[in-house]
Amino acid sequence: MDYTLRFRAYPDADTASEAWRHIDIHRQICNHAVRDHYRTDYNDRPSAYDQHSKLTEWKRQWPTFADVSAHAAQQTVSQIHRDLTVLKEHRKNGRKTGRLKWQGAGEFRSVAYQSEGYNVNHTTGHDFGTLTLSKIGTVRFRVHRTVPDTDDIKRTILKKERTGDWFVCFVVEAEEPEKPNPENIDRTDCVGIDLGIQSYIHTSNDLAVDCLDLSDEYERYAREQRSLARKEHESNNWERQRQKVSRAKRHIKRKVLDFQHKLSTWLVKEYDVVAVEDLDVKPMLEGSQSAKNKQDAAWRQFITLLEYKGDLHGTYVETVEPAGTTKECNQCGVETAKPIWVREHSCPACGHTEDRDLNAAKNVLDRGFDKLFSDDDIGAGRSESTPVQTVLPTFARIQANAKHVVETGSPAP
Repeated sequence: MDYTLRFRAYPDADTASEAWRHIDIHRQICNHAVRDHYRTDYNDRPSAYDQHSKLTEWKRQWPTFADVSAHAAQQTVSQIHRDLTVLKEHRKNGRKTGRLKWQGAGEFRSVAYQSEGYNVNHTTGHDFGTLTLSKIGTVRFRVHRTVPDTDDIKRTILKKERTGDWFVCFVVEAEEPEKPNPENIDRTDCVGIDLGIQSYIHTSNDLAVDCLDLSDEYERYAREQRSLARKEHESNNWERQRQKVSRAKRHIKRKVLDFQHKLSTWLVKEYDVVAVEDLDVKPMLEGSQSAKNKQDAAWRQFITLLEYKGDLHGTYVETVEPAGTTKECNQCGVETAKPIWVREHSCPACGHTEDRDLNAAKNVLDRGFDKLFSDDDIGAGRSESTPVQTVLPTFARIQANAKHVVETGSPAP
């Protein structure tokens, strides 16, 4: 699997100016390739290889295109076709998609090199390394982790964020560890996760982790936005304030991402199987109830992190159908509707009573087992009944503060 290493870059003024000029030229190449694709007859759309062949003609017609690395220009065109493939897959899955958008000035913010056109240099013991890019120059970057050799890097990306900060990204291939045989997994090393707002996650062994408190961060973001609205549009003061707004927004995104990284890493290291609801967040945000809180929770991003870290650490991450997990009784299976403010599950059929989120988390784990241990995987002597109902131990409820998770990387109190 591919693994991306990100480093903060510090190009000098001349190199940064040249890199930004190259990025804008790649933006124009991207727009021209998109236009060429959609202007062609639907049954005769050009492939990535076809448009690579057209680059030479485009350079004669627009000499500015020749200022950038030919290899990087090919990567820009290839990215368009990767995006088209993604859109095609979305349409196959029944999702509505539009066309690729025209990139305006400042919207295209990165340049990529693959296989050639770059060289990475780092001497052990130094705080900085250098990345040399064809036709751009040498960019210094801070070394906070092991830097791979040039030959081990599959792809290199230079990016300028809206805050004005530069980053270099190295895409390397990480070896996937072998996942344990499902037959040998201890059922107590498995967990189901119910995603929520009051508690960010509630696990099937009754561990609850609070959501992040972002009230101060959003207050700062709103204050910077109000200040930006008072500036003359596109003036120097406006641009400086726009970067302050971007930094305030970036701080929120980084805080949420840091929280999710540490929580997801703990889960995949602690358990052999992690079952989680496969939430379709978009329709949930279209309603009027707690839409902002649901958006702040970034559930889809958290699920994505769990899936890729499961592959990275050799853990099974099973996404299950979320419908009915809250209503269904974990003991007898009878569904009981309850409004959101009712926080306790009480089954009228069997009398089972427990926390609403805990009941849902156990149902998620049941469905995860059903998905992982299919009928074909059930060996001799294995019961087809749901093992969580008989082997999961009973725990006292533990409440973990989200601030503690962010600081230490562990949800244990």
